[in-house]
Amino acid sequence: MIKIRTAKTSDIPQLVILLGELFAIEEDFAFDQDKQTKGLALLLKSEKDCVLVAELIATNEVMGMCSVQTLLSTAEGGLVGLVEDLIVTADFRKQGFATKLLEAAINWSQAQGLKRLQLLADKNNSPALAFYEKQGWQTTQLICLKKC
Repeated sequence: MIKIRTAKTSDIPQLVILLGELFAIEEDFAFDQDKQTKGLALLLKSEKDCVLVAELIATNEVMGMCSVQTLLSTAEGGLVGLVEDLIVTADFRKQGFATKLLEAAINWSQAQGLKRLQLLADKNNSPALAFYEKQGWQTTQLICLKKC
């Protein structure tokens, strides 16, 4: 049995491990424990963003996470959300935990009055893309570009 809850700073070590699993899948990111620890600490301090965890009730082990970061959208004329870092550790995948995390993220976003949610997924991560499609997410005509 699991519960979905808001992350705490004491969860950061477990969240960093999860990000290590995620970044091993995503080609655009390299795992850096110090950077991920710093980023999570900043995100958890934010009052406008949300980090959710899936925790095993019996052991208090965090085995999944998802974050929503708010952005201002001129297209929507208000706040929107960027879903990031949805990951469930390999041993617990395909048991509905990612769905529960995503549902909680959507519920949080609606409670905040966000007008839209969006996310980025690795174009070669077929299981993730199939999961999002099954959850009703739609691809767009936009592509992601970056400049470092």
